[in-house]
Amino acid sequence: MNKNLLHIRNLSIGYGSKIVAGDLSAIIPSGELICLLGSNGTGKSTLMRSICGFQPVLGGLIVIDNREVHQLNEKELSKQIAVVLTDRVVVPNASVQELVGYGRSPYTGMLGRLNGMDKIIVARAMEQCGIAHKKDSLLTSLSDGERQKAFIAKALAQDTPLIILDEPTAFLDLPARVEIMQLLRDIANTSGKSILMSTHDLDLALQLSDRLWLLQNGGPLITGSPEDLLLKNAFQKMFQHKGIVFDNKTGLFKVMHAQHSQVAVKGHGFEYVLLRRALSRKGVRLVKANPEDCNRLEVNKDAQKPFSLYVDDQCIQSEDSVEVFVNRVLAAKSLLEVQSESRVLSE
Repeated sequence: MNKNLLHIRNLSIGYGSKIVAGDLSAIIPSGELICLLGSNGTGKSTLMRSICGFQPVLGGLIVIDNREVHQLNEKELSKQIAVVLTDRVVVPNASVQELVGYGRSPYTGMLGRLNGMDKIIVARAMEQCGIAHKKDSLLTSLSDGERQKAFIAKALAQDTPLIILDEPTAFLDLPARVEIMQLLRDIANTSGKSILMSTHDLDLALQLSDRLWLLQNGGPLITGSPEDLLLKNAFQKMFQHKGIVFDNKTGLFKVMHAQHSQVAVKGHGFEYVLLRRALSRKGVRLVKANPEDCNRLEVNKDAQKPFSLYVDDQCIQSEDSVEVFVNRVLAAKSLLEVQSESRVLSE
């Protein structure tokens, strides 16, 4: 069982005398990837800065390696926590290797010269982050994803037990977000280091993190494995907004469209799911067809044209395009509308 690296106990965070969130308690075990989630304004960045020692806490304790964070001086803290901020940090004329080398500054002398072991650690960090082939490239020449890898390599070269990242995927496209999350997952798995990152990528956090921290307005902090939090319906309570629901089965948010009519349908499968989604956007709900429904839609996933429209039990049109078929259904909606409100939704 992993030992606990960091403890947060009855923490209150904020600015001056203003408390942004209180009654926060959590642990960070060694070798885990932990994702901090919460709506904008809940205090995620404030919590991260407080853990890093960048701003004082208003109450409670943050303890790392059996010492309170506020009792550590800058050099001591830099050997415990490496930080990657969300801001696009500009390091003029620096190469990747030079940037990663800055991660060794807590261990170098006044002149900041790297010894042989420092250079080995820097090379290893670049290799682990998949950026070694760019070691001589200027940071300004890199893509956003490559630049983020370089900053993660710098944090890795700092050789701290805890790495904290404030929304490291904020500026990245989807493939790069997945790659960065997988990289952080691998670092936690292979190095034994703990990683705490804030993110809005709930779907990736559910798939890749060992533990989630959910921060609500004013607190408290809800923590646990993704699976346990799904069992407790923690996401429905936290992200409850009008017109949006969280689906525990898929781990995704669903937008609830206003629906003004319903149409009978016979069929199932992937094609049915796509048709249901397209019609839902148009305000049409699909309900399971009864035997007496002579006006209906049918979905036959094995047919060359899987979408068919029946009027008076006669197929009047079949299509292989969802878009074309939806337009045809909308044109014939007055014929197809089911008046009964007691129908069971087709699955």
